Amino acid sequence: MSDEIEIAGIRVPRADWDATPASIQMLVRVLSERLMALEEKSNQSSQNSSKPPSTDGFGKAVKAKGKGKKSPRKPRENSAPREARKLYPAEDCRAVHEVIPPVCQGCGARLSGQDRHPHRHQVIELPPVVPEVVEYRLHELRCECCDTETRAPLPLGVSALGYGERLTAMVALLSGAYRLSYRQVGALMDDLFGVRLSRGGVGRLRAEISDAVSPAVEEAKVYVQGQPVMHSDETSYPQGNRDGENPQRTKGWLWVLVTPLVSFFEVVLSRSQATAQALIGKPFSGIVISDRYSAYRWIEVTQWQVCWAHLKRDFTAMAERSGVSHEIGDALLRRQRRLFRWWHRVRDGTLSRPDFIELVHRLRSGLKAELEAATALPIANAEKTPLAKTIRTCQQLLQVEPALWTFVQTPGVEPTNNAAERALRPAVIWRRTSFGSQSSGGSRFVSRMLTVVTSLKAQHRDVLAFLTQTCRATRLNRPTPSLLPQAEVEQD
Repeated sequence: MSDEIEIAGIRVPRADWDATPASIQMLVRVLSERLMALEEKSNQSSQNSSKPPSTDGFGKAVKAKGKGKKSPRKPRENSAPREARKLYPAEDCRAVHEVIPPVCQGCGARLSGQDRHPHRHQVIELPPVVPEVVEYRLHELRCECCDTETRAPLPLGVSALGYGERLTAMVALLSGAYRLSYRQVGALMDDLFGVRLSRGGVGRLRAEISDAVSPAVEEAKVYVQGQPVMHSDETSYPQGNRDGENPQRTKGWLWVLVTPLVSFFEVVLSRSQATAQALIGKPFSGIVISDRYSAYRWIEVTQWQVCWAHLKRDFTAMAERSGVSHEIGDALLRRQRRLFRWWHRVRDGTLSRPDFIELVHRLRSGLKAELEAATALPIANAEKTPLAKTIRTCQQLLQVEPALWTFVQTPGVEPTNNAAERALRPAVIWRRTSFGSQSSGGSRFVSRMLTVVTSLKAQHRDVLAFLTQTCRATRLNRPTPSLLPQAEVEQD
């Protein structure tokens, strides 16, 4: 037996500790647990928790592995050359001016002739934008037979709101893709286009576009649910009760399902397992990549890939604790780094998939043994020490251990959920600038516009053109454009 005992990360003589009254020992243990919990919470960052990098603050340099100092910046290899500005074809230019030097800059002699390949310099200018106004005069005539007055209705496709399809699409683009407020949208429309819009007018145009893209968004949801691989994640998104549909002031959550070409967003007043099942689709035949949140526990482990970026943060948090927790976390981090070195070689083609599977087989056995050894350590049920947190994390990982390795055997599955987290970043910025939505209609606009913009950008399609065509088709009672990849739409 050792002559010392560790209390709150500090080793003290066992004899002194044994001579301390039991009541004082209990007080020291309780206070030390609280102190270590507070220290761990204050040391949380994007490297060891789910906090975003923006919360790390300034002046916190990333430490080099094992050296405690900032790693030197390496020069970029194979960086793309600087791109010159692309020139427009000469036939697209409003005017072409031939500038010929009159005299030689060396001797002053007069020059004549023309250069066959002159240097081309183009100046791009924006013409003054003047709104195009079309007036409809609706005549009202009195019937000679029954004396009834009849006024002509607006032609099909003409909005009663008094704004055209492209202007309506522009308002939705500024409010949705660029996350401008009602007041900012109105000010920008006035400054750039000379069109004055009230905040109520902006809201009505947003609602029109939201209803117009609804069929395309629902089609996108069905498409995503039928894909073999999807990423899923969620973040908080407050929703008010202006329309009376959230009287309990329930916390809203923005869910996202991401596939390579189409993504689907939806704001739901729940983060439950039933919500995840309704969004992902039950039964689901593909593979879901997500974090370890309990709402995904209904998915079969063979169809689930747990995000290794989250695991890395958990291992880092363990390694930053003292004592046994540090040893466990450090061992797990070493295996994680080795795994990703191999994975990067698989992606760049220097390591074959069969060799990768064989290497991971040995690493998996070792990592599982590390987790099992950690869970065998004794702790009390209600204990809240750092070691207890480490052991409980290891117990949770063992419960979903097969879901850590789905990407190894299945091509097309990534080991991280970075795709979903990247898709949520614009939504997080929108939430921070707007403090969420004030009604269910506002939440629907947010989720539908995020679905439209994210999907179209992934397919390199024009967002403004899509919104304009969708608005025009809705006003003419025609089928609206699809968010699905064009090749699949043509095939159908």
